[in-house]
Amino acid sequence: MPTVNSTRVMEFILLGLTEDPELQVPLFCFFLLVYSTTLLCNIGIMVLIRVNHNLHSPMYFLLCSLAIVDISISSVAVPNILAICLWMGKNISFTGCAIQMFSSIVVGTADVFVMALMAYDRYTAICNPLLYPVIMNNRTCLYLLVGIGVIAVINSLTHSVFTFTLPFCKDNKISHFFCDVPALLKLACSDTTINEVVLISMAGGLIVISLIIILISYAYIVSAILGISSSKGRKKTVSTCSSHFVCVTLFFGTLVFMYAKPSASHSMANDYVASIFYMIIIPMLNPLIYSFRNQEIKQALRKGLGKTSFSK
Repeated sequence: MPTVNSTRVMEFILLGLTEDPELQVPLFCFFLLVYSTTLLCNIGIMVLIRVNHNLHSPMYFLLCSLAIVDISISSVAVPNILAICLWMGKNISFTGCAIQMFSSIVVGTADVFVMALMAYDRYTAICNPLLYPVIMNNRTCLYLLVGIGVIAVINSLTHSVFTFTLPFCKDNKISHFFCDVPALLKLACSDTTINEVVLISMAGGLIVISLIIILISYAYIVSAILGISSSKGRKKTVSTCSSHFVCVTLFFGTLVFMYAKPSASHSMANDYVASIFYMIIIPMLNPLIYSFRNQEIKQALRKGLGKTSFSK
């Protein structure tokens, strides 16, 4: 039988987005600006909801949860990119890579189901307004979020165990800016068919389940909106869920682009763009979309800014 080099990889090298020295500083400035905006906007949304009693409802409790997830997703990716831009590459230990991948899958899974839970919340508020305080309240949301956390940890543990029990005895250079499952599978020196099946089945299954919840919820919402005779009432109802619908479209469109393609058609350039959009751009856009498209958020923001101006 042919012998295989059994030298175990003890660390990986994240190559990042580009090796062109002239692009390092502009990329560093761009991602630093995006990350700062993400932190400022998401923390601002959380503070605004916390101090405004009119926003103490399950809808905004879930929006705070989404803001926490967005900050977490961005924090998994951006520090690596900033370090790569400064040092033209970054060594990461075997354990550090495993922790990074585990964290990214946990927050990514949580993001998928928080989006689905927000759609169900809007369905309940619009289609069952009388039962809404009973079905959806902050305690129920908290229990559901704990369940989402358990699912996310189980999903992440499964992928982490299946990936990091593989032998890595070839190249240790990851053609990505963080430890992602597909990028790591390309470095394994054994058959990864089972890993790819697990990745596609579990990631695809979770995405499909959450999409079904969202699509059914919005089907009932659209039906309820069409049944409203007053144009003013219809417009008010649409405004309560339009921002979430825009965020869902951006989020799941990117996920489908990332994971719904066969492995043979994967391009690292496309994966870069999709990962940047999913992990960096969308967490910045979500609070901006809610700020500009949600009337209650805009009113609370105007009120807060008005008080600040008056006190000055």
